[in-house]
Amino acid sequence: MSMKGEFSEHPLDAASKVPAVTALYLLSTGISAVVFVAAVAMRMRTRRFQPGVYWFTIIATTTVETTLADFADRSFGIGYAGSALVFGGLLALLVAACYWTRISRTALFWSAFILTRPLGAVVGDLLDKPIHDGGMALSRFAASAVLLAAIAVTVLFGRQRAAERTHCSHHVGTGA
Repeated sequence: MSMKGEFSEHPLDAASKVPAVTALYLLSTGISAVVFVAAVAMRMRTRRFQPGVYWFTIIATTTVETTLADFADRSFGIGYAGSALVFGGLLALLVAACYWTRISRTALFWSAFILTRPLGAVVGDLLDKPIHDGGMALSRFAASAVLLAAIAVTVLFGRQRAAERTHCSHHVGTGA
């Protein structure tokens, strides 16, 4: 293992080849997901801001987010680009659900909140990891510049206007 600022191989890459370790990894992912769902349910039931519930939810989401990114690109074997497409596609489905369903906006928010971190992690890895690991081998500086440019384009050219009503509610049931 080379030590050039980072490990050259992620510990899960070798571990995922062992079925028992993969099963344990899946179990821990499932436990993290259950804790996350419980945290979000508690958050949705509270009417007033409660710092303890808020921070419990944030910690639970961080755990699930990190686990999802590693799970997608390593355990499924779809790599960084495939993982980015999966998480980006799931976010697109949430946007569609916001406009065309009556799914709780709170549930949609937390679902989107969860998906942004693994998307960011796999896109960052895609940009700066070596080509032989499925990345594009950009320097950290170049990868940061690409991400900054993408954010700038989104902000500059994205449609921005004041909300007419509560988020997405004006589209539900109107056919608009």
